[in-house]
Amino acid sequence: MITLTFSVRPEQGGTDEFDLGDVICEGESGSVGSAGRVPDQGMMLYLSVPLLLDALRPLVAGGRKAASFVGIGSSFRLDFRRDRDAVVTVSANGTLVGSCRPGELAEAVLRPAEELERELLSQLPAESGAARDLASSLERFRVAASPGLRARSSGGAPLGASRCQPGKGPIAGDGGHGGPLK
Repeated sequence: MITLTFSVRPEQGGTDEFDLGDVICEGESGSVGSAGRVPDQGMMLYLSVPLLLDALRPLVAGGRKAASFVGIGSSFRLDFRRDRDAVVTVSANGTLVGSCRPGELAEAVLRPAEELERELLSQLPAESGAARDLASSLERFRVAASPGLRARSSGGAPLGASRCQPGKGPIAGDGGHGGPLK
């Protein structure tokens, strides 16, 4: 199962387009996040989430086999690779985090991005660049991902469940962590 979580760091004053935040990616093989790292890997979250959606859009639509995401103002990186069996592996620093189908990945990123739009961007002016970028990226992502999302809702696992495939894909190394991701 792949789960993505986006969070804005507290105590930054009033809400601003450039607020720092973190991404956590969890899967059956481990967990990785931008918080608590040295050097700091927090990112400008309101600007980074649209970048993640735009990077993943061709992968979930079937147009690309690989995508990478690096948060804005951060060195935090996630890599996504789709194999010929249409299983997407997610890794960080060469270490497998988890794997799932493209539709499941679309759902895993869409749900927290929509939550970010609803709960957090409601505090920003509608004319802000970050609010417009997130709304635009979400719309394009929904269109690209809709065949995979529809397929999940019409058969197999319910839309809220994930049927990722544990153990698919090689672990290319521990990325210098000396062990499993935490």
